[in-house]
This record gives sequence, structure tokens and C-alpha cells, in this order.
Amino acid sequence: MAKEQDKQEQDKQEQEKQETGDGVGTQQGKFGIQKIYVKDISFETPNSPMIFQEEWKPTVNMDIANSASRIAEDLYEVVLSITVTVISEEKTMYLIEAQQAGIFHIAGFSDEITGRMLATSCPNILFPFAREIIADLVTRGGFPQLLLAPVNFDALYQQEIQQTVVQEGERITKH
Repeated sequence: MAKEQDKQEQDKQEQEKQETGDGVGTQQGKFGIQKIYVKDISFETPNSPMIFQEEWKPTVNMDIANSASRIAEDLYEVVLSITVTVISEEKTMYLIEAQQAGIFHIAGFSDEITGRMLATSCPNILFPFAREIIADLVTRGGFPQLLLAPVNFDALYQQEIQQTVVQEGERITKH
């Protein structure tokens, strides 16, 4: 009888290890991509067709932002917004505004880690899709191909955190 109880206890402990993932009592989080889609896109060539007759001396400006919102329990929509403006000799060659979005399942993580994933991991997944759409639009618009350089979302997130800390420090010292 004692052997049977020991066996049942071992089985129970093994099951708990499998459920928690590491046998220490902490649960592993879950991350999954539910859907990736284009939320909004715009391509403008305000000075065409005359712009095609001019010498090509482009200056490229890219603005990038991302936002996240909870749409259900453990389900988040992340939107990566990219604006590309290309100017040549004070004239706008083209302007692209693209919002690449995704729905992500994130469960079992602390709020801090979930926030970091929404600000870094999700945009890292979305960026190649946005880059492809932008490159395609530029080419279809009659312009030379534009390949956007990779973006380090981890560094952007750290900058944002540091900026928040500095702003909080300034706010505290002003009171």
C-alpha cells in the first residue's frame, strides 16, 4: 500500500511539473500570433507627373510608432504605424502611411513582461510585413525601390523607458 501511495504521489508531482513547465511552481507563459493584417494604407504622389521629369535627389524621412490595445482576455491588437516621406529639392516625391497590425495571444506573463512583448516582440514580427508593403507601393508608384533598414524595437523601448524615468524625476523635483 505504501508503494502505491508513493507511486501516486510521484505521478501527481510529475503532472504538476508538466503543468508548470519547470517543476518549480512557476507557470510558463504563452505567446501566439492570431492574425496579421493591413489596417490602413495610403500612397500619395502630390507632384506627379512633373516629379518624374526631375533629377532624383531624395531625402527619406521615416517616422515609426506602435500601439497596443487589449481586445479580450489575453488577446491584444498591436498596430505598427510607419510614415515615409521622400522629398527631392523641397518637393514631396511621395508619402506613404501604413498601419500593419496583428492580433496576439499573450498569457501567463507578468504585466511588465507583457508590456515589453507588446512594445518589442510584436512590432518585430509586424515590421517585415510593413517593409514589404512599402517597398511594393514605392515600386508600383513608379519610383526606385525603397528598402527600409531593420528597426531595433528593443532599443526604442529602452529609450522610452529612460525618457519616462527622466520625466518622472523632473516632475518629482518640481513639486
